[in-house]
Amino acid sequence: QVQLVESGGGSVQAGGSLRLTCATFGYAFRDYSMGWFRQAPGKPREGVAAMNSIGSTTYADSVKGRFTISKDYAKNTVYLQMNTLKPEDTAMYYCAADYGLGPSLVVSWYKYWGQGTQVTVSS
Repeated sequence: QVQLVESGGGSVQAGGSLRLTCATFGYAFRDYSMGWFRQAPGKPREGVAAMNSIGSTTYADSVKGRFTISKDYAKNTVYLQMNTLKPEDTAMYYCAADYGLGPSLVVSWYKYWGQGTQVTVSS
């Protein structure tokens, strides 16, 4: 059974940093593509960053140069390092996984989802 558990969210001031963690269980982590998504109140869920099984990455234009996705294969964990945070980054952040080539920022591409972790950035 695939499980994804996010952590690391919190409240920070604009310009600050956070690192989100997604611990994964129950599948061959190395063979899956992973993605980070976010959803603000009243808005659709959107892709932020993704990495496929061979390490290729893609980012939303709004976070390029500020966010970095990475994997720790020894820990079956994926991270999202978020720097220079802005108030518009405030959202619930979700980790997602799927057995496919990727990387993809498309919500419907992913089969497995975590419960999310809240990020709040104040001005």
